[in-house]
Amino acid sequence: MTHPAIAGLPLVLGGNVFGMTADQDASFAVLDAFYAAGGRMIDTADVYSAWVPGHKGGESETMLGKWFAASGKRADMKLHTKTGMLGGKELYEPARVLASLDASLERMQTDYVDLYYAHRDYEELAMADIVAAFGGAAKTGKVRALGASNFNAARLTEALAAADAQGVMAFSVLQNEYNLVARAAYGPDLQALCTSRGIAMLPFFGLASGFLTGKYRTEADLGKSMRGARMGDLLTKGAPMLAVMDDVVRETGATHAQIALAWLRVQPGIGAPIASATSAGQLRELAGAADLVLTEEQLARLSAAG
Repeated sequence: MTHPAIAGLPLVLGGNVFGMTADQDASFAVLDAFYAAGGRMIDTADVYSAWVPGHKGGESETMLGKWFAASGKRADMKLHTKTGMLGGKELYEPARVLASLDASLERMQTDYVDLYYAHRDYEELAMADIVAAFGGAAKTGKVRALGASNFNAARLTEALAAADAQGVMAFSVLQNEYNLVARAAYGPDLQALCTSRGIAMLPFFGLASGFLTGKYRTEADLGKSMRGARMGDLLTKGAPMLAVMDDVVRETGATHAQIALAWLRVQPGIGAPIASATSAGQLRELAGAADLVLTEEQLARLSAAG
């Protein structure tokens, strides 16, 4: 899907690991490998990685700023970041949105972002007020496009109407969870809205926190990473999907991760999936999904298993 915040390889590099499970050397190696593979989109947020003891949020953005300064690649990249998770609804007061934007820009050592998201919806707030606050951020010239993350169809529809009524920049990107084993947050209503209104969906958790790499199959496997604890319920629920993926791996020679991303890439309204890597080797595997074309029969089997 054509969008000004979408460019290069059909993969958005998730920045949640930078400054968390990837130190500076590892982060720079992943970013260099991503650029070399043709990747041009990076996703981060001001909350990354506030959940780690001793962190306060902004660690990922700070790491990206260091890489931009060292590499000189800022102008080549489409940089996406978000605000709205480091507190409550007060974060969407117009002055707070502007302050959060400026803080992110300072950490990332840039004077603009290609895509700025409302990271979550606060349904107790009038949508007109949220739209006005982010529209105000766009009016500064520091934001090239706006996105909504974790919004449902009704609220996103309301947001589009409010932007039209106010004459401000509208949300033109959606970022919700969506993958082979979690599809509820991007159901038929949102798919129809995105495809009819030209909204690019850039789904997060494209690999279901790593479950769709195929490496988590038993209780013992859950200790393989920090994310393992999140996916205990998937061991049973996701087993049929892994069985189908195993077959497609044998048929194509591709990896599980590549198959998961290739399926995502062709779903309605998808601009590009988001996935993260902690090593250059992992990054090159993910980038390989761009060249993988699954048959209609393989896509149908994968869809039916979810």
